[in-house]
Amino acid sequence: MDKLAIIKRPVQDELEELKVLFDGSLTSGTPLLNQVLGYIKKRNGKMMRPLLVLLMAKVYGRVTQATYHGALALELLHTASLVHDDVVDESDKRRGQQAVHVVFDNKVAVLVGDYMLSTCLKHSAATGQVSMVDLVARLGQDLSEGEIIQLANTNNTDFSEAIYFDVIRKKTAALFIASAQMGALSGGASAEEVRKAALFGELIGIAFQIKDDIFDYFDSPGLGKPTGNDMLEGKLTLPALYVLNHHPDEGMKELALRIRRLEATPDEIAEFVDYVKVHDGIAYAEQVMYDYRNRALEVLPEVMDATLRSALEAYIDFVIERKK
Repeated sequence: MDKLAIIKRPVQDELEELKVLFDGSLTSGTPLLNQVLGYIKKRNGKMMRPLLVLLMAKVYGRVTQATYHGALALELLHTASLVHDDVVDESDKRRGQQAVHVVFDNKVAVLVGDYMLSTCLKHSAATGQVSMVDLVARLGQDLSEGEIIQLANTNNTDFSEAIYFDVIRKKTAALFIASAQMGALSGGASAEEVRKAALFGELIGIAFQIKDDIFDYFDSPGLGKPTGNDMLEGKLTLPALYVLNHHPDEGMKELALRIRRLEATPDEIAEFVDYVKVHDGIAYAEQVMYDYRNRALEVLPEVMDATLRSALEAYIDFVIERKK
């Protein structure tokens, strides 16, 4: 049985019900809006974060209506943020498909993103729990703050891993933290259990982003982004930061700053990618990723249904072993 099947096994029925609710939430009687929402639904991924909500709810109790609405709220907020991010980053593709703003236009993409955010608020209210509404609101703040920190870092002449981790905690790990917390809260967890669930989400969320950053150093059309795409957007991630701090080369540091300022050519970026690979930037990032993976395993509850434990262990491994 593959990892994804193991992950889904304890919550297969609940996941199918959630998918129906998700599709229904992205439906409108307005023709243009419905057309765009339909396009977004077509590229729906593996629903890793809603899966985490469902699994955590079962770990700490059971899946309830609040679980479904909470999972929907988080997934809608996540999806809306991707639509908006593509406009901000001027990204042409998302998951191998053309971005919404490319197929339609920027105005439509922003407005549809706003519509999804409003639908997210509707489902967060439907949980009937102020703590869950607060969770969604704080996630929205974190996602926006992460983007602002990243933008502010464009002219930074330091190559700080601390800033890198601050950004990915807010931009990526925050979604996993909120998903784990949402599931635990809806399942009836205690305050301490919710705290541990949040730590689990943070650890696997950081590992998830490091894996994404490693992908950027290898040619893989299936990812929907070419090698060096992050650098084409002025982003220096963990492999590059490690090499710049541990293998100082003034020429490469200057090139890195030019990458941040969006002044580097594709050939120069390819040269920098090779430099990072040769100086063990990928090996370092992989080591850090596995450290987070091992720490995530350690924070799982000691007493748990065996099928759920297998699912969560497979979840962690899937994050770091995935091919896209």
